[in-house]
Amino acid sequence: MKQLVKKQFVVPTCLAMAMMGASAVSQAAECGDVTIANMNWQSAEVLANIDKFILNNGYGCHAELIVGDTVPTITSMTEKGQPDIAPEGWVDLIPDVVKRGLDEGKLVVTSKALSDGGNQGWWIPKYIADAHPDIKTIQDMLKHPELFPSPENPKHGAIFNGPQGWGGTVVTSQLYKAYGAEKAGFDLIDTGSAAGLDGSIAKAYERKEGWVGYYWAPTALLGKYEMVKLGHGVALDKAEWKRCNTVADCADPKPNDWPVDSVETLVTKGFADRAGDAMVYLQARTWPSSTVNKLLAWMSDNQATGEEGAEYFLKNNPDIWSKWVSPEVAEKVKSAL
Repeated sequence: MKQLVKKQFVVPTCLAMAMMGASAVSQAAECGDVTIANMNWQSAEVLANIDKFILNNGYGCHAELIVGDTVPTITSMTEKGQPDIAPEGWVDLIPDVVKRGLDEGKLVVTSKALSDGGNQGWWIPKYIADAHPDIKTIQDMLKHPELFPSPENPKHGAIFNGPQGWGGTVVTSQLYKAYGAEKAGFDLIDTGSAAGLDGSIAKAYERKEGWVGYYWAPTALLGKYEMVKLGHGVALDKAEWKRCNTVADCADPKPNDWPVDSVETLVTKGFADRAGDAMVYLQARTWPSSTVNKLLAWMSDNQATGEEGAEYFLKNNPDIWSKWVSPEVAEKVKSAL
């Protein structure tokens, strides 16, 4: 009886292997072993895990995550051809390395990881924006210090800045000078730390008080507290941005727009050449900051890992990710969840 059961098990398995489409077999062979950089911040971590799950279960790859960070990962991809994929590359941080990799044919950009880019700037709570639709720019906001009272001097308005050492903190300090915020009756508040900055937003939001200051997206906090980014009222002047807006001791900053950071998925040329249909997925895979914000908020509330966040996203958002893949691949991914 045991022998009979064993034979009955083996025969359909062999038949199933024989009946596999030639394209599916070659697809797995082409994709092969894949290394994915797992960057050390939430949005990049969850995207790396989404890529791993879809590549392994949808395309028959053997993908694994390796520790990564922006500068060392993209530099290594350019110089050594490893790792194969950087899912969330903030390429504006190392433009020379990226340009060299593209020019020398060692890197390939597959898609914009964030369709609307990484956004930094000055934000106000949505309930303030809704109640005061005339406030759309920094100039508009500066006309109303009474809506954004300073905790240190309620007769003044307050602009909350990030901790020392952040690039965004330098720019905010320069824009504070450039827009004449002090003359408009605003204090610049040093929040001291990332936790201090987050806490100031949470406190204001829970009390439905006014708040304005530096922040960025995508982040878990903006998934939890809906904020509106203020316009800058002027066009971006890249030369001026480099000359003074980003230089702490520059004495004469001018009003300027805050450039959107390009956030792209990069792969090595070696992987691109052998990836087969997996490249179609990586070329289609993009999402907006609003989607990422909500996912990161869920992860923070549930203390979820990148792997858990990826599984939650794939289970609950097939309307988004199924557009990145073929119907056949989508079914494979769903059955693996």
